[in-house]
Amino acid sequence: MSIRENEYKVIDLISPGHILVSVFDKSGLEGLVRGILEMNPSARFYSTGGTGKKIVEVLGGNAPANYTSVEDFTGAPEMEGGLVKTLHPKIHAGLLAERGNPAHEEYLYKTLASLGGTSGVYFDVFVGNLYPFTSVVAKEGTTPETARVNIDIGGPAMTMASAKNWHSVAALTSPLQYDGFVADLKSHNGKISLARRFMLAQQAMKSIGEYRAAIGDYFSALEFDRDVRPLLNIA
Repeated sequence: MSIRENEYKVIDLISPGHILVSVFDKSGLEGLVRGILEMNPSARFYSTGGTGKKIVEVLGGNAPANYTSVEDFTGAPEMEGGLVKTLHPKIHAGLLAERGNPAHEEYLYKTLASLGGTSGVYFDVFVGNLYPFTSVVAKEGTTPETARVNIDIGGPAMTMASAKNWHSVAALTSPLQYDGFVADLKSHNGKISLARRFMLAQQAMKSIGEYRAAIGDYFSALEFDRDVRPLLNIA
């Protein structure tokens, strides 16, 4: 495995052209979508499931010009239960790729096209919030199985990829950030500042740390024979 620092110039101001959205809490989403489109009418949103339906509803007749489902983008359907839809090279390459890196550009535009028919894109913005694990396990009567299925996998992966690559991606992880983000866009002539991307990355990394710690704390407190085994349909 080869790990190295970014050798290429970091762009200060980035236009929000490709926006990946995966949210459980859809509050404030309409204002964010409209705010981004006000700054860049050609912006394209990528999403799945209920989030996609909400974005299409906001876009109305402009949906064909401004929206692509993740399934159409990747060419891979989700697995039953809504699983693995965002765990795809086209998603994570678009979040992790370094701008100006010829090898990454070749991967995005040529390698991915050779695998799936269409090229990848640099994602400029990731908008995501997670399954509400802590509120689920706080409810009386919640079982370890209910807790297990409410562990978000794709969301944390995309969030950390975006936060890690804050040189290129703005990671929005709470509806409370949307108004400030749109205001920052307007103050920079419709572009996302490097300082804003770093601030959002800080908040994203902290939120994922707290989320994973909550999962670890819950499952570490269980006793298998007492709390888990009696509730399973074991063959």
